[in-house]
Amino acid sequence: MPHKMLKLSTLAILVAGASQASAAVYTIQPVEQHSSLVDQPYPVQSDRALTYVSTGIESSGSDTSCFETDCSNNSYKTTGQALRGSQGKPINDTVAYNANEQHVNDEGTLWRYCSDNLGYESCEDWAKREFFGVGYTKDDEFNAPGLGGLQKKSAAWVKGYSSNSQGLVDGSPITTFASNLTKYQGTQKDNLGSLVGDGSAADAEKNIDSTVNGVVGDFVYGITSSALFKNSHGNPRAFDKRGFVNAGGNDVSLDPVAKDASPLVSNMGQTQANAGVLFNDQLLVVGSSAYSPSFYGKDGNGNLRQDEEKLPNAKDILNSDNPSLDFNRFKICATDNSTNLYASWECQFSTFANEAAFWLVDANGDIKSGSISSGTGENRDGLAVIDRDNEDVSFQASAKSVALNKATNLPIAAGYSTGVVDNDYYAMQAAYFTADNADLTSWKRTFVPGLPIEPDDREFTYTIANAVNNQSMIVGDAKGNGQKPLRAYVYKIGESSAQFFDKLEPKLFFKNSNSHAAAVNNHDQVVGWVDTTTGINIERKHRAFTYNLLGDQKAWLLDDLINAPKEGNASIANSYRIIDATGINDAGVISANALYCEGGYDNTSQNSYCGGGNVVEKYVAVKLVPINGAKVSDIVERVEQEDEPVKRSGGSLGILALTALGFIGFRRRK
Repeated sequence: MPHKMLKLSTLAILVAGASQASAAVYTIQPVEQHSSLVDQPYPVQSDRALTYVSTGIESSGSDTSCFETDCSNNSYKTTGQALRGSQGKPINDTVAYNANEQHVNDEGTLWRYCSDNLGYESCEDWAKREFFGVGYTKDDEFNAPGLGGLQKKSAAWVKGYSSNSQGLVDGSPITTFASNLTKYQGTQKDNLGSLVGDGSAADAEKNIDSTVNGVVGDFVYGITSSALFKNSHGNPRAFDKRGFVNAGGNDVSLDPVAKDASPLVSNMGQTQANAGVLFNDQLLVVGSSAYSPSFYGKDGNGNLRQDEEKLPNAKDILNSDNPSLDFNRFKICATDNSTNLYASWECQFSTFANEAAFWLVDANGDIKSGSISSGTGENRDGLAVIDRDNEDVSFQASAKSVALNKATNLPIAAGYSTGVVDNDYYAMQAAYFTADNADLTSWKRTFVPGLPIEPDDREFTYTIANAVNNQSMIVGDAKGNGQKPLRAYVYKIGESSAQFFDKLEPKLFFKNSNSHAAAVNNHDQVVGWVDTTTGINIERKHRAFTYNLLGDQKAWLLDDLINAPKEGNASIANSYRIIDATGINDAGVISANALYCEGGYDNTSQNSYCGGGNVVEKYVAVKLVPINGAKVSDIVERVEQEDEPVKRSGGSLGILALTALGFIGFRRRK
């Protein structure tokens, strides 16, 4: 049965025609949806539409702000991915859910993560959905699994695999080096076997997962899995995930940067391309790069430590012990350089210590790469691979964002790095990295102040810097210990401490609300999401926000910025409620994800129902474009809830958001 996808072509035309209509500050434009996943075979037959998710907005370069010029016909591209179902381990996470122990590998560990960090009453269902997929059949999960899920990817060695995610630019799929057999350059590539299928790039794409994280000029970058291969031992992947750059007609792999890497790392080590900026006419991409296995390695005392929990049980994956998984064979993947890495199922589950890294890519696809973390061998920033007291915790660092410092024109990256808390334990802490020279041969790491991780009360589990601009402003998140909330913050380099949004704007960021600061442009305008409902032990409703709109140093819900009550309930502006904002460029254009109600919500209030009958909210990727000449005084805030004269049968109040958010990367929030 064909997928019943939301057809937005006619809607896009309507939006274009209405782009000059009165709205407060922004107009909203849907992103077209054309993923080829909808036409590919899949083990679970379903007429459920794909979910389209935005990840960011194309850089606007030196273009004038859209508040100062007409950008209604702008061509800024949105980046993102299409999803069939749950991911289990989000492709954009260096370590899943920022849980450094890296034990998320089966249904049980997913359940424990949810119980310990999210505290939902529905953790059992959450874990089953993440492992077996959306729409699984309870008590018959192996015979009637759902869409997506970690189990299918873990079982690929035995059962094969069909793609669950696809990288998109403006809603259309992109291909990467991973579908081209000649692009695999590892020293053990001859052991991989043949591509599953007929060997063509089109067939290889049917078992690849990918996402696009950015577009800068002629460059597109993101993260992809390897294609699936077939040899006499099973169905291996060359690696689990690898950063990529498409530079015109040159599609390249961003390989691990460690110069002293073992065969396991150099062949199977993961890398991630998180953010990019033009630097000396080249694309400077930052992210993370594996440098050592993390399931077996040396601690701070030089002793070898091993963590057997990083290898799942075969029965949890296949409902059978044949074939089995054995930790002694797993350890050989890291210790014997003569091992055929693609002859053992165990090697497919390798986990890694990761360092912050960069790659410089020119228009011909030529690459120069290096470490942002300091140190070599088994030490990064002075720390051993594995915590000396906790063999399940390893060194982790990543650069999530990059900008060119306006004062020096040298790169500044933001992300996180492992630090030792009072000589007690390893913790992932928000950090920024400044390049000391234009050759990028030396970087300095500095932790963001005011985000304490203490050995006693352990106020935060981890802290992260998500974005940085050329004014040295950083935004990020700090996850409360255990089930405490995720809290967004802002920090200006040189100041004494980061400031939390729940202190700056307590009306919108209420006490114990979860919030996430995703991006900041060079005008210091911040975007992200915040809880708008309270509740205990449940996933809360989120809404997108922006801070410092036109320099007002105030936070606003994006729903208020598109509100045009004079246009009526059936207007384009009233057809959306914006769940989260994922990116913003210097022209002020915002990428976001939203709920769409065809024909408009029943009224313009924040929590209005989407009409009854056959009208169903749909989850869509959108772009918000500033209105030339708009002012903060034009904003008309929505009321929280208007009285309904009649309760609509079948109407919804954003319930879809809770289902959709359950598998697109919002799971770490209470």
